[in-house]
Amino acid sequence: MSDYPNLLAPLDLGFTTLKNRVLMGSMHTGLEETKDWNRVAEFYAERARGEVGLMVTGGIGPNLEGSVLPGAAMMTTDEDVENHSVVTKRVHDAGGKIAMQILHAGRYAYGPMCVAPSPVKSPISPFPPAELDEDGIQKQINDIVSTAQRAQKAGYDGVEIMGSEGYFLNQFLVTHTNKRTDQWGGSYENRMRLPVEVVKRTREAVGSDFIIIYRLSMIDLIPNGSTFEEVIQLAKAVEEAGATIINTGIGWHEARIPTIATSVPRAAFSWITKKLMGQVNIPIITSNRINTPQVGEDVLATGCADMVSMARPMLADAHFVSKAMNGKADQIAPCIACNQACLDHTFGGKISSCLVNPRACYETELTLPDAATKKTIAIVGAGPAGLSTAIAATERGHAVTIFDKSHEIGGQLNMAKQVPGKEEFWGLVDWYRTMIAELKIETKLGKTILAKDLDGFDEVIIATGVLPRDTDIPGQDGNNVVNYIDVLRHKVAVGKRVAVIGAGGIGFDICEFLAHEGDSPTEHLPAWMKEWGVSDPAEHRGGLAPEGPQPEPSAREITLIQRKAEKHGKRLGKTTGWIHRSALKMKNVNFVGGVNYERIDIDGLHVSFGEARENPTLIEVDTIVMCAGQTPERSLADALIAQGKNCHVIGGADVAAELDAKRAIDQGTRLAATL
Repeated sequence: MSDYPNLLAPLDLGFTTLKNRVLMGSMHTGLEETKDWNRVAEFYAERARGEVGLMVTGGIGPNLEGSVLPGAAMMTTDEDVENHSVVTKRVHDAGGKIAMQILHAGRYAYGPMCVAPSPVKSPISPFPPAELDEDGIQKQINDIVSTAQRAQKAGYDGVEIMGSEGYFLNQFLVTHTNKRTDQWGGSYENRMRLPVEVVKRTREAVGSDFIIIYRLSMIDLIPNGSTFEEVIQLAKAVEEAGATIINTGIGWHEARIPTIATSVPRAAFSWITKKLMGQVNIPIITSNRINTPQVGEDVLATGCADMVSMARPMLADAHFVSKAMNGKADQIAPCIACNQACLDHTFGGKISSCLVNPRACYETELTLPDAATKKTIAIVGAGPAGLSTAIAATERGHAVTIFDKSHEIGGQLNMAKQVPGKEEFWGLVDWYRTMIAELKIETKLGKTILAKDLDGFDEVIIATGVLPRDTDIPGQDGNNVVNYIDVLRHKVAVGKRVAVIGAGGIGFDICEFLAHEGDSPTEHLPAWMKEWGVSDPAEHRGGLAPEGPQPEPSAREITLIQRKAEKHGKRLGKTTGWIHRSALKMKNVNFVGGVNYERIDIDGLHVSFGEARENPTLIEVDTIVMCAGQTPERSLADALIAQGKNCHVIGGADVAAELDAKRAIDQGTRLAATL
């Protein structure tokens, strides 16, 4: 019997059957914009070979004014139909099903042609939208319907109509963005007229044997958002209009509450989808932070939904479902919800990928064929760079030995996993351990490695990581000074008043670690909801608690200090930096920038400000924690090079820019592909 009977059960839609209850949710990867349709096709086909029940593409625009940004993919011409046919044929040949998401961005469209129900500018776009008149609204409906027809002609099994996350159709639903007084505004019946009309006319155009998913915002997380009574009303109307499935959308993009980051509890919003179960007669999909087969199984077994959406987990492991089917769930590369290579890339104008799996979206470029010549390879360093190299090289047929002075694998990941909100890193280290055992990779741990120990190997790879940078502050050798390794790895005691020197990623992590006491809110949903001010939309409109965020008080009085006179965390992730800043501000962490570090003494940290070293100030603290960057640990590499021996240097030992696991894993995998 399957370990996941609900997750792997087929879903009968009447005119077609999905092989299981797993939807690969829509992701903006940037692949369609490359115009390399073989590459696009291979990305989706790889997931189809991995047995996912149904896939949804990234958002495809129905017209220029609705495109998310200039140059974004659209489905408006016969050429578009022909290009997308390459994708659908490859997916169908691989035994999969695929739907195309139709995304009209409305006021979120990043361009001067954007349109909306009312001329209310989005806080996340510089472009004010034009208010649509009656003819303009009819044009948008017709364009969406025509796009669905083209998708059907291109061979898609269905479409997903994007009606959530604050995009165009969602904008008509709430008074926050819809100020109209005609038949498209005013009462809720009028405000929901547009999405219902879109579904109705789409169904009329594509016939009965075509999947129409409507992605409905279950909880807006913005002021004046929908009530849950309105959500139910819309769901019933969408069903009657012809939708096959209702998918869950959580929060508008402008909402100031995290919804998919790693600090959000697993399946944090499945309870909201469960409230809709029984209100409609078509299947309902739940989404957000479902990243293991067991989480998906539990969500379905407890009646929260008929199907689960997992987007980023399909980047981390294209064969997620097939591994679950074959009793190999522990070998599924885990999505850690870091956003670093997926959403951060998307919003940075880059092709999306995955920190854990650099081959995601690069399936045609980064290949791991069997090695023509099998080699013996020594890898020194069992952090993410060394481990990723070892796994990829072994899969190619090389014989790999991993050395590390530590008694455990994981390197810097073992510190990251100690930080509240980064519990997913435990699973990543566990996965590496599982894969080392599965691939029978030899490990030699707990011993300092010398150059002579590496004699006889065909290839030597140095992945020895980083060391804390010396800040050279007078008094830094005092008993009241520690570094981030002391705190996270060695659990050195820290006082109640703390100064953290360095406001990069490590400095933020240390502040979050020191501010928390007891259970992490990420592990306790009610505490997390209270911390961020999330409520039941059946009780409070939009799902915002009227009292706002109510985090637990900080366990310490913390000051986060940096030399640069700029916003703290400016170089953190594009899609997660604001979360870290907000979390620390809610804990009343004091941000101080533009300082010179003068000296440390028993009273605390003495600083001054500006080039003229003005306004000398004592920051009275019990403990100073050094997080002022890292330098490469190259001693072994330098010794080998001095002896005239060749070696590859990767990860932090190569470049010590923050604790960048994304770069380390990518570099290691790409090196393994060349050996």
